[in-house]
Amino acid sequence: MSLTIKVHLATQFNDLNIIQYQTNRHNRRKFTNYDLKIRPRPIYSSSPLTVYRPKMNVDSVRSSVIKSSLIEPDGGLVVDLVVPKSERELKTVEAESMPRVNLTNIDLEWVHVISEGWASPLKGFMRENEYLQSLHFNCLKTKDGSIVNMSLPIVLAIDDETKERIGSSTNVGLVGPGGDLIGILRSIEIYKHNKEERIARTWGTTAPGLPYVDEVITPAGNWLIGGDLEVLKPIKYNDGLDHYRLSPQQLRNEFDRRQADAVFAFQLRNPVHNGHALLMNDTRRRLLEMGFKNPILLLHPLGGFTKADDVPLDVRMEQHSKVLEDGVLDPETTIVSIFPSPMHYAGPTEVQWHAKARVNAGANFYIVGRDPAGMGHPTEKRDLYDPDHGKKVLSMAPGLEKLNILPFRVAAYDTVEKKMAFFDPSRAKEFLFISGTKMRTYAKTGENPPDGFMCPGGWKVLVNYYKSLQSEEATEQAEVLAL
Repeated sequence: MSLTIKVHLATQFNDLNIIQYQTNRHNRRKFTNYDLKIRPRPIYSSSPLTVYRPKMNVDSVRSSVIKSSLIEPDGGLVVDLVVPKSERELKTVEAESMPRVNLTNIDLEWVHVISEGWASPLKGFMRENEYLQSLHFNCLKTKDGSIVNMSLPIVLAIDDETKERIGSSTNVGLVGPGGDLIGILRSIEIYKHNKEERIARTWGTTAPGLPYVDEVITPAGNWLIGGDLEVLKPIKYNDGLDHYRLSPQQLRNEFDRRQADAVFAFQLRNPVHNGHALLMNDTRRRLLEMGFKNPILLLHPLGGFTKADDVPLDVRMEQHSKVLEDGVLDPETTIVSIFPSPMHYAGPTEVQWHAKARVNAGANFYIVGRDPAGMGHPTEKRDLYDPDHGKKVLSMAPGLEKLNILPFRVAAYDTVEKKMAFFDPSRAKEFLFISGTKMRTYAKTGENPPDGFMCPGGWKVLVNYYKSLQSEEATEQAEVLAL
C-alpha cells in the first residue's frame, strides 16, 4: 500500500548547502581498503537499517504530492549475480578451464558493485554498446525502451597479452588479486579502450593528477572486455568491516522489517562533524513535519578506492561509531553501511552514479551538498567543478526522476553559540568556516577544535590516527638514518 501526503514545499530544503571539510589521508597511503589497521572492537552493534524513497522535486516545486512506497530498483529488479551455493563447485570447475583475466583491487571492487545489484539493471562489465551510452548519454536504454541513469562507465580493461591469450574464447575466468578464481565473464566482447576520450568525457578534463585516472586508467590495458558476470561467491575483504557491507537487497529487507516510510541517504568519504549531524537531524525533523512517521537515515560512507590523502575507511568507520555512541546521531533511526564503489572524483557526472546506486538500495531521498564528488583542480588553485552544479545536475538527470533530491544549507561554527549551526549571512562575522587543512592541522598537532565542532570521541579517533602516522614516519626516518 502506498502512502500519499500533500505537502507545502515553499520553505522545505530550499537552496541548501554545507561546507564540507576534507580530512585527508597521509600521502604515502594508496588505498583505504588494502592498507588498514583493523580495529577489532565492533563499530556499530545495532542491527543495520535500510533505505527508502518518496517522490518530489524540491528545488522548483511549491507544492506537491509525495507518494511513499518502496521505490523500484532500476529495471524493476535488484540484480544478484552471485552463483547459488548448490552450483558453485560445478561453476568453479568450469571456470578453471577458461582463459583467465587478472583483476586489480579496484576491478574487484567493481565486481562487488555489479554482483550485488548497485548498478542494476547492469549484469556485467559493459559491452561497447553500453559503454558508449554511458560515456556519451550518462544513461542506458533498457529492452522495454525506458531510460535508467548510468553516468559512469563500469568497464574491465585488459592488455594485449591477455587479449591474445583469450583468442576466440567466448567465456573467461576472473582471477582476484590473491590468485583465486572470483567469477566468470560470459559471451564476452572485446573492444578498443580509448583512454583519452573516456577521461575527457568523464572528468571534463585531461589534466594530469586525477586520482582515479592515475591509479586505474593510465596503467590499464588498451582493450576493454565486457560480458555477463557470474560471481562464484560473495565478495569479502576480511578486514573486520564486512558486516557493514550490506547489499541493496539486504538494505531493502531491513527497511521492510523496520517499517520505515522514508529513508534519506547521506554519502560521505570524510569523518562526521557536528555540521553534518545538524543537517541529518534537521532533515529527519523536516520529514516528520511533512507527515512521515518513521524516516530512517542511511549513513553510507564510500568504501572503495579513495585518493591517498583521504582518511582510511577503518578510521572513518570507527569515527562514525563514536558519533553514534556519543548520541550525536540516534542509533535507533540510523543505519551505518558501507557503499563498496570506488571513488572517481568526477563531480556532477559521478554524483549521478552515487544517487542511482541508492535508488537500487531502496532510498527515496538523497541529500546533496556543496561540490559533491568534487576535488580541487589537479594543476590550478581552484575547484575542478562549480560547487553548485552537482545538485543542479541531479535535479535534472535522466533516469533519476523518481528520486527526491534534498540540497542542503551551509553549516559553519557559530562562535557566539559555540556550536555548529546553519550559516546566517546577517551574522557572517560570527561564523567560522573550518577548512579541511585547518582541521588536519588541529588533528596532527593534537590541538582541539572549537567546542561543539565534533563529538569528543570522534575527534579522539582522528587525533590517534594522525599520531600513528607521525610515529610511523619517525620510525622510518630512524631506520633510514641507521643505514
